[in-house]
Amino acid sequence: MKQLLTKNELPDWFSYPSDFMRIVSQGLLDFDPWIIMESDRLRTRYNGVKKRYPNRELLPFARREDCDDIACWEKNKGGKIIIIHDFSSEGYENVLEFDNFWDWLRSALEATIEYSGE
Repeated sequence: MKQLLTKNELPDWFSYPSDFMRIVSQGLLDFDPWIIMESDRLRTRYNGVKKRYPNRELLPFARREDCDDIACWEKNKGGKIIIIHDFSSEGYENVLEFDNFWDWLRSALEATIEYSGE
């Protein structure tokens, strides 16, 4: 299994959804320009988001290669996927919201089709 956050590292309000775990267990991590984060990169981004947006409880799981957008779960959002433009000034970070992981994944795959890699 790829290196996600451990149960001890995860906030008490969160556990990884089964649909997300299904994709990760299949090794489907790179949907260039979107990449599911793991290991040190995931931990660094998670800790950074906590410092940059202290008034929100966000758990990032994917980053976009061509900009500072990241996909996150947020406390009390019922499994919705929140896209924020990381490193934006607090209050200006929201970009987009998806109802669930599958809707985000469909969008990520569309981005893969359209992405030229430049």
